[in-house]
Amino acid sequence: MKLAVLGAGAVGRSVAELAGEYGHEVTALADSTSAVVDPDGIDVAAALALKDESGRVGSATAAEALDAEYDALVEATPTTLGDAEPGFGHVRTALERDRHVVLANKGPVAERYEDLRAAERDSDGRVRFEATVGGAIPVLSTVESYGPETITAARGVLNGTANFVLSRMAAEGLGYEQVLGEAQDLGVAEADPSFDVNGTDAALKCAILANVLHDGGYSLDDAEVEGIADLPGNALDLAAEDGRTVRLIGEATSAGVRVGPRLVPENGTLAVSGTRNIVQLETDHAGRLNLSGRGAGGPETATAVLADVNRLAE
Repeated sequence: MKLAVLGAGAVGRSVAELAGEYGHEVTALADSTSAVVDPDGIDVAAALALKDESGRVGSATAAEALDAEYDALVEATPTTLGDAEPGFGHVRTALERDRHVVLANKGPVAERYEDLRAAERDSDGRVRFEATVGGAIPVLSTVESYGPETITAARGVLNGTANFVLSRMAAEGLGYEQVLGEAQDLGVAEADPSFDVNGTDAALKCAILANVLHDGGYSLDDAEVEGIADLPGNALDLAAEDGRTVRLIGEATSAGVRVGPRLVPENGTLAVSGTRNIVQLETDHAGRLNLSGRGAGGPETATAVLADVNRLAE
């Protein structure tokens, strides 16, 4: 398939770099200020080298990338809240052209799910968004395979930054600020980590899960969210005395969407360490399914994007 990739951050550039290995061709690549377009396929390596040197991938505009020749638009621009723009507008434009859309951007799915599905119904294109929940973990495709109506609840650890901080605090007896600084030095946490440590990122993913399970009706505003920044310093020590630890757990159940620090068994399934993620699906007939793996990262998340592209190609 021919792909137009919007977003040249870690995920977008990894999609562009790996597309050829999956049998696809990139005909447009855009960052926040520029684009490169070629109906016969762009030179990805040259575009990314130019990006590293000059901060631009080419001399064209993002609008020209949206108007390019492609079969599927990969929307990998940064997630925004509220109206989910400009990501939602990009999606709508592609669908109006009867093109497929693959999302790594969580905003349109978490904040405007009903609008997204309405635009899809009016188009010959289709929308997929595996990469919006759990990075490389096939959470949404598993839900799709089993049938959303057979899944009664989803819960798990859905943010690698928060999990790294909590697992390091528990293992080394270190304070929150010290571990957060270490995470920033390692590149695990952003310079402004609030999106991760205040629970917003996990809540968006749980809103997406709730929308898929219940056919819409949820956004970030519907979530009950508590982060880890205000977790008492002795909470992990007290938990360890009882054979437990603390993890930032997100839930999408019939009761709604909740995210917050929770006590879990120290050696239990939900006590994943480092930046790993895990999602538990409660099913009607198959019991509990545990899906675990790398929940973030450019190449990891790009594999989920390209898996969706493959499904559309089939």
